[in-house]
Amino acid sequence: MLSRGAARNLPTLARRFSSLPAQAPTAVTSLPNEFRIASENTGGETATVGVWIDTGSRYESDANNGVAHFLEHMAFKGTAKRSQMQLEKEVENMGAHLNAYTSREQTVYYAKVLKKDVPKAVEMLSDILLNSTFSKDAVERERDVILREMQEVDSQIEEVVFDRLHEVAFVGTPLARTILGPEENIKSISVDDIVNYVKTHYTAPRMVLAASGAVDHDQLVQLSAEYFGGVPKTAPPGFSFEYEASLFSGAEVRDHNDDMEVGHFALAFEGLPWTDPDVFGLMLCQSLLGTFDRKSLATQFSSSPLSSELAKQNFAHTMQPFCTCYNDTGLFGVYMTSPMNDKDMVSELFARVQEEIVSLTTGVSDQDLERAKRQLKYNMLQQVDGTSQNAEEIGRQMLTFGRRMSMAETFARIDGIDAENLQRVAEKVIWDQEVAFAAIGPNLKYTGDLNALRRGTYWNRM
Repeated sequence: MLSRGAARNLPTLARRFSSLPAQAPTAVTSLPNEFRIASENTGGETATVGVWIDTGSRYESDANNGVAHFLEHMAFKGTAKRSQMQLEKEVENMGAHLNAYTSREQTVYYAKVLKKDVPKAVEMLSDILLNSTFSKDAVERERDVILREMQEVDSQIEEVVFDRLHEVAFVGTPLARTILGPEENIKSISVDDIVNYVKTHYTAPRMVLAASGAVDHDQLVQLSAEYFGGVPKTAPPGFSFEYEASLFSGAEVRDHNDDMEVGHFALAFEGLPWTDPDVFGLMLCQSLLGTFDRKSLATQFSSSPLSSELAKQNFAHTMQPFCTCYNDTGLFGVYMTSPMNDKDMVSELFARVQEEIVSLTTGVSDQDLERAKRQLKYNMLQQVDGTSQNAEEIGRQMLTFGRRMSMAETFARIDGIDAENLQRVAEKVIWDQEVAFAAIGPNLKYTGDLNALRRGTYWNRM
């Protein structure tokens, strides 16, 4: 029997949970070698199936930094069963999309296919992952491809700024390394380096086959047992790897370029790892800051105080907060672009932005908190709007959480955060904490030095 208080709260509970999104149940199975299969049958006529691997640039060394990304490129250059041309032809004949990417902590290979081609996709992914030949000729050809890609990335200022931010935020520790690696490594990585990396890191417990769309879980389990059941549970002798933590350090880097008209900046605190119980509170802090883009009419009507202030002034071209999570740490901060022709204007920009960030530690109104919750939920729903996006969430969560967190649970956790909890999280991450700073552009002397930025993390309270 319900207590009188519980009965009185039933209408409130009903309203809360009736707003939670419907979601297909996640089926999870583990093979004897600890290779996991996680899938959600969301219906339709297409499916995304892929393999998420718990490895990336942070698992490299200074000597082989870039090998994980190099390996991703080599995976499509031919196997013992298929030449590169045969592989490309099969994908084209299926009308499928086959792709891969490497991040600091994960490597992913996935295919989007028609419903009837799911078995073919699983077989093809296993062939690519387990039977690639890594011929010397293909390695030499791919060097030039990756070196050209590095040139393209170097022209994307935002990418460069975030790489530099990681370098100074995690000085001398694994997350400081870039995904592509240094040019000298790309020019020297050998077939042996690639093979050794696979033997060390491509073990079954670090792999998850994630699928979404028109999929049958029992079929996926049978296919995985056939094609991935032989993946070793541990690395062979001599190929062990010791996990090294990444430590946050307050430091800065400035690349002066007087040929540029706009300055690009990233200012960050140490954030939270994926599994921290306060991670959703920090995501709400990101939502509260809002975004700003002078070219977008929508930002002129933003309810975020910071966005509204930037819209009134000529301080910035863009402002984007970020909350980046890793297995053992994270980054929380803002990325901004600004004209750099007026010292007072640049100083005022940083003063206003830091003031608004620190203000989160003094509390927020219930109205602003509800707005941030709605915005965060909307963004999360967008991230699973499609089979590929949903498979991405399944794979990432299985690696980071060890399970699939339902959207209902996620929303309930967000709804459970009150203003007091949010203030506590903001104080933990922001108040009087070290910062990392990366900047590229002209007149960088207009921005305060690291000590000035550090002083902007607190107020002199009466």
